[in-house]
Amino acid sequence: MYLLGIGLVLLVMKYLEMGPVAAWSWLVVLAPFGLAVAWWAWADASGYTRRKAMQREDKRKLDRINKQREAIGAEKKRR
Repeated sequence: MYLLGIGLVLLVMKYLEMGPVAAWSWLVVLAPFGLAVAWWAWADASGYTRRKAMQREDKRKLDRINKQREAIGAEKKRR
């Protein structure tokens, strides 16, 4: 997402000819979009995206279980 944001800012600055970006090559300005595509391709191919989604789901499930335990007054057993 950061690469897309940077790319959009650079694209607008180049289009409006603002600051030093106006003198840059279009290849440099559009490079963050290519890097974003490469990142997403790697993340999907390596399983990174799915792992992160599973971690979020597991955390939500654990939080929900703990909230229900607190609601019924059940606490962890102590030895």
